[in-house]
Amino acid sequence: MANHEHTEHTGAMKSYIIGFILSIILTIIPLILVLNHMMAKKLLTVSILIAAILQFALQLFFFMHIREGDGPRYNVMALILGLVFAVTVILGSIWIMAFNYVVQ
Repeated sequence: MANHEHTEHTGAMKSYIIGFILSIILTIIPLILVLNHMMAKKLLTVSILIAAILQFALQLFFFMHIREGDGPRYNVMALILGLVFAVTVILGSIWIMAFNYVVQ
């Protein structure tokens, strides 16, 4: 019994360490791109957004344990619906700001 608990603890710790290292990498990459002016402004914005989305997914899987659990996946479905709403609001806001000059 104690060996099984030790194996689970070691596996969880390994998962946290891997998640932490990947999280640091996904934070450093956009920082380097911005500080060294390595891309055009629009491409830089897209790369930062991609890194942010990957960071979000990484946090969910490694730290929030979204893929674990035996029960119904209502929390995952609610999360996906929330993401759809958030993406819709963000893209709608960007679209409105991009075409704001037409109205003025």
